Amino acid sequence: MRSLRFALLAASLVASTAFASPTDPKSGVEYVTLAQPQPVQAAGKKVEVIEFFMYHCPHCNALEPQFEQWVKKQGDNIVLKRVHFPFTGPNDPEAHLYLTLEAMGKVDEMHAKVFKAIHQDRIRMKDDATVIDWASRNGLDRAAFTSTWNSFGVMTKLRGLGRIVEAYKVDGAPTIVVDGKYQTSPAKVYESVKTNSEPQLFAATLQVLDALVAKAAKTK
Repeated sequence: MRSLRFALLAASLVASTAFASPTDPKSGVEYVTLAQPQPVQAAGKKVEVIEFFMYHCPHCNALEPQFEQWVKKQGDNIVLKRVHFPFTGPNDPEAHLYLTLEAMGKVDEMHAKVFKAIHQDRIRMKDDATVIDWASRNGLDRAAFTSTWNSFGVMTKLRGLGRIVEAYKVDGAPTIVVDGKYQTSPAKVYESVKTNSEPQLFAATLQVLDALVAKAAKTK
């Protein structure tokens, strides 16, 4: 699993490193262009944006507030989809949790609560029982949650996550794909901006996303 590479992992990077603002990103530098673009579901002039994330990932947790603000700023320009990277394989409990919340229409209500549970309350969503107990203690009907958790639709999507990850050539999180063909991430943007400030790195990543959404919109 590739981790987020920035100055905390680069001993040779000095604190005075200049911060770049990649408002004009280049393929192969701040992002990559997929050799095989994937179909998009966004209609009209809207641009599809897919966030590949993991609930337990500290960088996903840190990025989330800034990313949410970016999504709000984009408004009707984009259609957002999220895919939980199946870190432990086809039965990944965190991915299973996200798909269950999605099927119940509870992502907006519960998404931030899951991050808080893992990163602040130190709850490990390591198995079915732990996840179901947590959900029932946090306002979700236990029977409805369990039924959705075990549903054919959720289980089918869970088993298919590996194929999605492979199709988009995603090897870590957070990773964002724009219009089915432009892939970027803080790890990728770090290779260009070399900042040892995580907020600045995230801001630079969102600038890259601004440019990629604008680039994709021109082809609609």
